[in-house]
Amino acid sequence: MHAARDTDQHDLQDGRDETPEERADRNWNEVLQELRVMQTGTQILTGFLLALAFQPAFADLDADQRVFYLALIVLSALTSIVALAPVAVHRFLFQRRAKAKVVAYGHAALVTAFVTVSILLVGVVGFVFDVVVDRPAAIVAILALTAVVLALWVVGPAMIRAKLGNGVDQ
Repeated sequence: MHAARDTDQHDLQDGRDETPEERADRNWNEVLQELRVMQTGTQILTGFLLALAFQPAFADLDADQRVFYLALIVLSALTSIVALAPVAVHRFLFQRRAKAKVVAYGHAALVTAFVTVSILLVGVVGFVFDVVVDRPAAIVAILALTAVVLALWVVGPAMIRAKLGNGVDQ
């Protein structure tokens, strides 16, 4: 029990007995773990995309496919930059007693990175379908994967959140 601290409203909701600093440390560790998972996948996709440009068949791409490819490269780089931003902010604000602000920034960056990585994943699959099969197949793949991403990353969590009510677990 932390006698010297005011009762935190969140402790009443989630049953945790921790100081705001302990909560920020725990949340930061969760952000870092999520960043690790996302960064690994993004690095693999980026490597795949970069290697494509050096394949002999790359010369066979039409102008639209080249533009789509370059957009995916930029999106891949953007995703990596956004996903690494919380670490850069943490370094910049290190030992300035700003952990809660760093965690909030990390949360916003992760949500943004989830959006960019979902577009990247769908785009890479669409690009491959466009090159290997044809454009209509790519459109079908893009629409199908977009539906899956929305179902699993937006609708499902929103339904769970609605069932939980207003409880906040930070």
